[in-house]
Amino acid sequence: MSDGEIFYACQDGHYVLKFVGEVRLTLCSTIDKHLEQCLSNITIKDTLIDLTETTNIDSTSLGLVAKLAVKCSERDMPKPTLVSTNPDITQILLAMGFDQVFLLLDFLPTSVKDLKQVPFVLESEDDVRMRIIHAHRVLIDLNEGNRSAFKDLVETLESCS
Repeated sequence: MSDGEIFYACQDGHYVLKFVGEVRLTLCSTIDKHLEQCLSNITIKDTLIDLTETTNIDSTSLGLVAKLAVKCSERDMPKPTLVSTNPDITQILLAMGFDQVFLLLDFLPTSVKDLKQVPFVLESEDDVRMRIIHAHRVLIDLNEGNRSAFKDLVETLESCS
C-alpha cells in the first residue's frame, strides 16, 4: 500500500486540494486541520478537490471531504468541485450522495501549478478517533444508505472512549 499525499494551492480566492495515492485515516488529522485552516480564510471564494491521482480513499477521508462541502454551504459559497477520473472512486462518491453537495466532474478542467504539500499532522489516538467519528457522522447525515453503513462503526468507536 502506497502512502497518500495531499497538496494544495490557493490563489486569488481559488483553493485547490489534490489527493495522491492511498488516502486513508492515517491522514485524517492532516486533512481535517488543513481544511479548518483553509475555511477560516475569508478570502477563499471557491474550492476544487482533485482526486485524479487518488488510487484509494477511505470513508474517514471522504467524511472530511464532505465536511468541506457542508462548511462551504454554511458560508454561502458555491458547491465545491470534485474531480474523479477513477470509475471506482466516482461510484463510491455517487453512492454516498456526494453529487448532492459537490459539483462532480470526470475530467480536470485546468492544470494546477505550484502546489505545496500539506504538512503531515500527528495526533494522539483519542484525537484521531474523534476525527474518525466526526467524519463518519458527516457521511451519516448525507443519506440513509450511509446511516446504515456507518451507524455501527460510529457506535463502536464512541464506546471505546
